[in-house]
Amino acid sequence: MWALVLAAGEGTRLRRLTTASCGAAIPKQFWSFRDGPSLLRDAVYRARAMASARHICVVVAKQHRRWWEPELESLPVENVIVQPANRGTAIGILLPLLHIVQRDPGAQIVLLPSDHYVREEATLASALRRAGERLQWRSDDTVLLGLEPENPDPQLGYIVPGRSDGRGVREVLQFVEKPPMARARELIEHGGLWNAFIVAATAKALLALFQRRIPEILAEMRAAVHRDLAAHIGGLAVAGLYDHLPSIDFSRDILSGQEAHLRVLRVAQCGWSDLGTPERVAAALRVAVHRETEPEIPASGHLNLAAQHERLSRLEDVQ
Repeated sequence: MWALVLAAGEGTRLRRLTTASCGAAIPKQFWSFRDGPSLLRDAVYRARAMASARHICVVVAKQHRRWWEPELESLPVENVIVQPANRGTAIGILLPLLHIVQRDPGAQIVLLPSDHYVREEATLASALRRAGERLQWRSDDTVLLGLEPENPDPQLGYIVPGRSDGRGVREVLQFVEKPPMARARELIEHGGLWNAFIVAATAKALLALFQRRIPEILAEMRAAVHRDLAAHIGGLAVAGLYDHLPSIDFSRDILSGQEAHLRVLRVAQCGWSDLGTPERVAAALRVAVHRETEPEIPASGHLNLAAQHERLSRLEDVQ
């Protein structure tokens, strides 16, 4: 089992909150939720519920090097895959996926965002392990983790589950992205789940999703990664390819329309938040429980969202 932590995002939706007092916009994965490790380090620790340290890879953005380099110094250098530019979440997954496949063609992989908060990590870890166990006997499945909603939120994506297979996994009938409030309530009443963008699948099943949607780009990317790894030329072939790649969204352009190939595993409420808006940051802070920093992950020293949120709230009160 491999874990792929997705840490190349710019975090533009939260930019007002994640712009430091010096004026630098620092993506939220490099902030701590309070005063402990960064969200990125939290995600790397979360990945350890599934994979050994040598099987944890992180995809990062070239322009964020000053923030991710000290965060990831404990990982093998080949496990940190650097994107030369942002070309959407689909390309951000495909590049490191092909790196993993070069090393382990039979890999089973869990995709983990790096900018989420989870209040009850044990609940999510248990679900991740169940998803991994599913792949042991159904290697053609792509399993999405669907989180039991804690409230109707019109700014989140929802998964509409279908029939159960009797083993805790259901078909995926439909994706609903950012529905109106009334529709969000209706979805929840009928068993709709939050889409957390956490996916477990074999490398073969993930590549099949790309093959059905963007076969030419998959072939070009596969060839570029192979050339770079074979020639040890520091990603020059991939960098040249990125110059003309379009921006492709994983949920909208790859998963949507392929529901027949997907399954969803329901996860009990665990205090999950994607921290995607200042309002969701505030809501998570209100119910967060203090967790001692794990001894393996020392506090990173980055600015923290709680302090930043309090500072901005005081400024708004004064104005």
